[in-house]
Amino acid sequence: MAIVKGIKEKVHLPLYDSISVKARERLGVNQSSNIMRFFQDVTGKTKLQTNMQASSLLPHWNTFEARALRVVVSDLSPQFPAKPTVDLNQVQFLQLSTDQSKPYQKVPLENGSGEPLPLEKMKLLGLTLDHYVRLSRMLEKSNQRTLQLPRHEIETLSSANRVGFEPDSDKIDCVEIGWGDVEELGSLLKNEGAKLPPGEQVVPNNGNGNLISRFIYNTVTTFFVGEKVMIQVPTWFFPSGAGPYAEDGSVVTHGYPSPQATFRFAEPIFIDTQQNFRIEIEFSENEVLSDFQNIYGPLFIWVVVDGYMTRDVQ
Repeated sequence: MAIVKGIKEKVHLPLYDSISVKARERLGVNQSSNIMRFFQDVTGKTKLQTNMQASSLLPHWNTFEARALRVVVSDLSPQFPAKPTVDLNQVQFLQLSTDQSKPYQKVPLENGSGEPLPLEKMKLLGLTLDHYVRLSRMLEKSNQRTLQLPRHEIETLSSANRVGFEPDSDKIDCVEIGWGDVEELGSLLKNEGAKLPPGEQVVPNNGNGNLISRFIYNTVTTFFVGEKVMIQVPTWFFPSGAGPYAEDGSVVTHGYPSPQATFRFAEPIFIDTQQNFRIEIEFSENEVLSDFQNIYGPLFIWVVVDGYMTRDVQ
């Protein structure tokens, strides 16, 4: 359709861009710098990730009047890679008991000749990072030092990898897992090159802090138009005004999920025709950055510049 000369229209059209991490991948694979840059690289991104047509520039000869800025962090459940796999030694296997007060009891396992097998030969085979996280959560939830897990529950603990047993005896009805076993599992995985996720992803809401909270309280957000800083403040200054919300105290969000519950500029910030702009989120400490690089996806961090686009009428 032809452009109507001399006539412009103003539409409410927020601009957004994001950094995303796919399931079973780490943020640090593609994000090694302590600065996250938005609106600078939009090549190959989907409509979910950005609505920009060109990096750092408005389309055609449009202008933009920025009225608000928000930062949105997704709270999707992480998924972990299926490799590497490790074997956990010295796991205590139990046998079903007729004593109802103690349904499982420790029994010596025997080989085919009836000779007892030494403890160090009792193993769980094929454990992954997903097992490490799931076992940690189960122990944390139980508030106990050890868990007695039926064999079938161990075998189906992760849909990605099936756990094996050594020795694979019919007498094994239950496996006793403690914090020491989980810590050893984490060490074995690290020795095989796995990157353990931060505590916020292992056991959410247990006092380690929420992932969103750690992000907004340890970063600084800067809005550039041209090379001029228009605003630079800690990221908690920009509530998301979006996302799920619950009043039961078990969910943490970055602001009440209403478009009005976000930061609005005292005066509009104007982006002129063909003028470069970008937003940077910078980590304040290397230790926080290192932990955040070990976050597993799926994860999205969006930056939204809300306001009015002035464009030609077609």
